[in-house]
Amino acid sequence: MDWQDLTDLTRGRPFVVERVRLADNGVAIEGRFEPPQLARLSTDDQVFVAAFVRAHGSIKEMERVFGVSYPTVKSRLKRIAEQLDFVDADPAPTGAADVVDRLRRGEISTEDALAELDGR
Repeated sequence: MDWQDLTDLTRGRPFVVERVRLADNGVAIEGRFEPPQLARLSTDDQVFVAAFVRAHGSIKEMERVFGVSYPTVKSRLKRIAEQLDFVDADPAPTGAADVVDRLRRGEISTEDALAELDGR
């Protein structure tokens, strides 16, 4: 059974993997494993995401490959994105880095920066 069979079988309902066997040495691991987010998508959505990655994020290429309009591609991407939890890959600076950045931009004075850093 592969992921596509599993996602077809579960029909979008949440599931948990409780046993994993390593193919090369037969070692089995039991526990409670959440499947990756992309594995929880429907087979069609998994194919769509894979095509989008292969197209290097080009909506124009997605229009060509799937024979659909720009709004259709955007709508589908939005619907898929709503199913995924995102991690902020570039979080706003916090703490000392934030103080230094604000000082560099002239948003605070040197004295204010030192006071904020001392107050930490």
